[in-house]
Amino acid sequence: MAILPKSAVETLFDLIDQTTTLIEQNLETTYLDALTESIANIADGGRVKVEDNLPDAQTVAQLETIYATVKLNQFDAETIRQALQLATLKGLRQVKVEPNKQMTPDAIGYLVAYLAEVFGGADQIKTVLDPVIGTGNLLATVMNHIQNLTGNKLQGFGVDNDDSLLELAGISSELQGLDTTLFHQDAIEPLMVKPVDIAVADLPIGFYPIDERAADFETHAASGHSYAHHLLIEQTMHYVKDGGFGFFLVPNVILETDDAKQLVKWITKHVYLQGLLSLPVNLFKTKEGQKAILVLQKQGAGAQQAKQILLGEFPNSNDQKAFAAYLQQIRTWHKENIN
Repeated sequence: MAILPKSAVETLFDLIDQTTTLIEQNLETTYLDALTESIANIADGGRVKVEDNLPDAQTVAQLETIYATVKLNQFDAETIRQALQLATLKGLRQVKVEPNKQMTPDAIGYLVAYLAEVFGGADQIKTVLDPVIGTGNLLATVMNHIQNLTGNKLQGFGVDNDDSLLELAGISSELQGLDTTLFHQDAIEPLMVKPVDIAVADLPIGFYPIDERAADFETHAASGHSYAHHLLIEQTMHYVKDGGFGFFLVPNVILETDDAKQLVKWITKHVYLQGLLSLPVNLFKTKEGQKAILVLQKQGAGAQQAKQILLGEFPNSNDQKAFAAYLQQIRTWHKENIN
């Protein structure tokens, strides 16, 4: 049986994985922490960071030999992102990270990027915000997609309260040549970000614990804890330019629950609900776990409510013909409904 040649993604992943595993074993740390250290070494031209004589001399020599074979200029940003994504997924599985910190799958990230292209107008997008950036995969997917389409250099902003994931996102962005500014903070607190053209977010689902802070938001619950994803939608759109768009991964039933009244009231007052598209059901283990992409446009700058809101469900992602046809339908709908 013929052995197929490795793809560029596989080749780069193998190099990252080998060096990460060496660091993980020598420092007796987690794969994820070792990954952050390994790609930081790659970003530093293959120089191995040594603290308190660790890694040991033998491991340093092994690492330097492997790093010497890594020529980042041989790989485009999307190849680097995909290789880093594979390594990050391996690390996340090891530590059994909580669901809200899982990485956004590529199948979903590409759909967010496509909607950003169609609604936001690829040539008009210069700045992007992700208020819950995590490992940075969603933001990088969108930025790479728009940059590849237009040739324009984008500026990205990311916020997260998990310093280890944020560090990984920062070094990952650096390896991909992305211009990103990251902030380690609670995204519900005031952000040091000027208004952006678009925002993207794979929103954490659950309650926000600080009721005093939630009380400042129109989407806060009438009693008890407020939903974090409701607060984050309001907060994020505050940092989007007039007429700009937000693309949010949300529960499929976000607008149908008893707790949605304040959210719907806020939407009616401040933004236009331009679309709610259920993601392919085959991407989720259960129908109850299905998510959708909520498309909001900030009022102002000539923005108008679409003549007909874009509602529907993406077909099974394995049916390429139906899927491609549906993407074209979205483009056609946009031409007919949003000026």
